[in-house]
Amino acid sequence: MNRRVFLKNTGVLAAGLSLLGDGGRAIGAGDKARQPNIIYILADDLGYGHLGCYGQKEIKTPNIDRIAAEGIRLTDHYAGSAVCAPSRSVLLQGLHTGHCYVRGNRPLPVEGNVPLPADTQTFGKVMQTAGYKTACIGKWGLGYPGSTGDPNKQGFDHWFGYNCQRQAHSYYPTHLWRNDKKVMLRNKGGAKKDYSHDLMTLEALQFIRDNAKKPFLLYLPYTIPHSAFQVPELGIYANKAGWSGTKKAIAAMITRMDRDVGTIAKLIKDLGLDDNTLVIFTSDNGSAGGGLHSLFKGSGPLRGKKGSLYEGGIRAPFVARWPGKIAKGSVSAHRSAFWDMLPTFAELGGAKVTKETDGISMVPTLLGKKQKAHDYLYWEFLGAKAVRMGKWKALAAKRKFSLYDLDKDIGETTDLSSDNPEIVKQIKTIIAKSHRDTPWSTWKYTGPIPEGGGQKKPRRRKKNRKKPTE
Repeated sequence: MNRRVFLKNTGVLAAGLSLLGDGGRAIGAGDKARQPNIIYILADDLGYGHLGCYGQKEIKTPNIDRIAAEGIRLTDHYAGSAVCAPSRSVLLQGLHTGHCYVRGNRPLPVEGNVPLPADTQTFGKVMQTAGYKTACIGKWGLGYPGSTGDPNKQGFDHWFGYNCQRQAHSYYPTHLWRNDKKVMLRNKGGAKKDYSHDLMTLEALQFIRDNAKKPFLLYLPYTIPHSAFQVPELGIYANKAGWSGTKKAIAAMITRMDRDVGTIAKLIKDLGLDDNTLVIFTSDNGSAGGGLHSLFKGSGPLRGKKGSLYEGGIRAPFVARWPGKIAKGSVSAHRSAFWDMLPTFAELGGAKVTKETDGISMVPTLLGKKQKAHDYLYWEFLGAKAVRMGKWKALAAKRKFSLYDLDKDIGETTDLSSDNPEIVKQIKTIIAKSHRDTPWSTWKYTGPIPEGGGQKKPRRRKKNRKKPTE
């Protein structure tokens, strides 16, 4: 462990101890005080512009908007990557994409993805050491059944959902997984009886009930609104004049997810856990293209979309609520990212971070206190690199380098690189030192191939398709 990482981890531990009283008691020291519960809800392909509290006018999200109104909304929060798997690797590991294990979406010939190694540090494992009961319910995408990347082997006591992210492209799958057991659903032969999102919500509610008397961490990576755009009913959008079927379905999916966020919030209150539960809602990357992006201005004022390292591909909505701790109606421009979650959770739970992290705890921002800032944020994806340094945002792709002043140009329209050679030099130095190779890129599956050849081969990228940085 290098000196920078040691000092950072020591700071996380010290900050975590500041939240605890004698004997390791949590915030609000008293005989009945305990560590706060944490519910982290992750949408899939939801853009910066899809929520009412970020300016959306057509899709109704009253429950998520209420989290912002009764808590905090961040304007400059970033996902781990521009696509699913690496973003989740960043989130779990607390490492940016120059250091984390998974760097892209690599399909396998079997159900699942390249697995996280057995010795990976994840926020689930960290929180288990602090006595938390942990669950992952939703889409995983960081292993295959029985591998070292199984959620149960990566810090989650309870697991339910899609192990393989490609199978999550249907909301009516033939099966899901509960721990190491395959759960068969009533969707065989094209039937649509069991809607996966609803099953995940029911599982989450039961996990909360079962663990109401002990500190818990619930990681809830929903699959909405990732395609396919499937929903049991269109609800309030069914009779929208001039709306296409796709537009109605997308809106109905997001509002359905919002409804279930409200259901979870109500249960927390009914169980008397409201004042001791931090609820966070965010998204795994920017808005996907197609209808999500074009029909609802999914990226809001930002340039780009999923698969891009422009702001529209990586800046994410982030709202959090914790009554009595987070001031109502707070708004913060603190620059933060997925790799901050691991040290944040550790500080809240009084847990030790024993391995490297690129993150900085966001607890001060949540509580309205003085916050340590990142010197920079870094991303890499398919050869492209991006850096956020203060007001500056740089993008390096192949032989092109561009620089934007986000304070004046949030849409990244005007390249200022030629006018700021010293800033360009600083950022190129950051890029050079922020990457190290990962065994993920050369990992090979050597196990048995199921009869029938396993998973379908992924579609090839069309030659005329825009580059990932567009």
